[in-house]
Parts: sequence; C-alpha cells; structure tokens
Amino acid sequence: MTVHPSLQPYTDAATHSIEAIAELVKPLPESEWNRRTPCPGWSVRDIVSHVIGMECEMLGDPRPIHTLPRDLYHVQSDFARYMEMQVDVRRHHTSPEITAELEYVLIRRARQIRNESRSPETKVRAPLGAEQTLETALNLRAFDVWVHEQDLRTTLGQPGNLDSPGALITRDMLLLGLPKVVAKNAGAPANSAVVFDVHGPVEFLRTVRVDAEGRGSIDGAPSLGPAVTLSLDWETYVRLACGRVRHAAVADRIKVEGDQELATAILDNFAVTP
Repeated sequence: MTVHPSLQPYTDAATHSIEAIAELVKPLPESEWNRRTPCPGWSVRDIVSHVIGMECEMLGDPRPIHTLPRDLYHVQSDFARYMEMQVDVRRHHTSPEITAELEYVLIRRARQIRNESRSPETKVRAPLGAEQTLETALNLRAFDVWVHEQDLRTTLGQPGNLDSPGALITRDMLLLGLPKVVAKNAGAPANSAVVFDVHGPVEFLRTVRVDAEGRGSIDGAPSLGPAVTLSLDWETYVRLACGRVRHAAVADRIKVEGDQELATAILDNFAVTP
C-alpha cells in the first residue's frame, strides 16, 4: 500500500523539513540548545521537542501525563497549553537524548507513511480532543515543521530552504488568512482592494477585495487603484504572518503605497497563526 496521491506532497514536505531540522541540530553543542528563537517562549530545545511530540501524536502515541509550571508567560490559551505539554515534558532532556528521539521518531514515521493506506477523509486526532481529516492533519504538519525549521535557521544563522516544498504549502496556508486580516481585523472599507506583492524565493501577487457587505476574498488578479499596496520579501512576509516579528522592526523591508493608516492597521494585525 502507498500513501494517497493527494497526501504525498504533504508527507514529502514534512519529511524534508524534519530531516533538515535533524541536520541543523545534530552538531550543536549543549550550550546552543537553550538559545532563544523567534517562536515566542521557545528555545531551540523547545522547538525540537515540539516537533518530536507532534510526530508522536501523528503516530498515535498517548499524550504525556504532565503538569505544566504556572510561570510560562507565553502559555495564554488552552491551545497553547496543549502544545506546551510535549515541550515541557522534555525540558530536562539532554541534547543527545533529544536528537536520538528525533532520529527514532523519523524512522517510525517513515515506516508509517510507507504503509499508509487511509483515505484523505479519514478522521484523526486533533488538538484539544477534536478531530480533523488526515489530509488537514498532514497539511498542517508540513506547514508547522517548515515554519519551525525557519525559526531554527534564523536563530542559528543558517538560512536556507525558503523555496522548499514546505515553503509553498506555507504560502497557501498563510494566504487563507489574508481576507480576515484585511476585511475584519484591519477594518478595510467596503468596496476596497489591498494588493500584496511578494518577491524573493517565493513570489506572488494577491489582491484582497472587500465587498459591499465588508466581506473579504482573495484572488491573483491585479487591482486598478487599490487602497493599499504592500510590497515585501517572502522571508519578511512569513515572519510577520507567523507572529515572529512586529512590522516596526522590519519597516525597511516593507514598501507601502496608498492609505498609510489602513496599511498600518493591516500590518498591526498581520499574524494569522495562533
């Protein structure tokens, strides 16, 4: 049996990113594992622990029984608490222990993927006791591990894979959130349009249109006379959309044309990840 063709891009992309993460962290001395990353509240060790934990959940392993400390300032929601469990339970592990566990979980997941015969619509476990389709779960994994690979690359000063298979999946995931950012969160006026012109390893031009009822939609057609045009590079787009940086810190990498007040409101609300 082989994985369903529609699932293959997600499994390939996730595997590519996790193998890249393994290569990045394997040679690190113990002192590097506690370095702070752009992911709020998480160190290098924490990100690798998170990747391991989520892969274990994809394998169907039971969740750890563990009580979180009360002083984790970045844990502000039930979703964050759910994600933190797999991280905090490994915070006392040494780097050799974590790299060994990562290698082992990669072997287990590769075996599971080789023998995967479930359909994309199969319901699987999701955070907080919910369910999601296998296709959704694998799509989210590819997105998640690519973003965390970039967190590690930023921290370690080893840029790369900005145009890998995971990058393209991430682009599509982040674009889904743009209509809400523009129409609802930033309050763009009815019958207006906002253009996003992104260049670099991943290039695209998208227009968010707000209809007469204030609902947003997105397409790839240019707009005549948009209210705002935002031009920025792909890496900056990702960092903003994933909440890794505030726009004031990367203002020199963003070109704004049009309504400055609306542009600021959009950039203030750009993050679409929890």
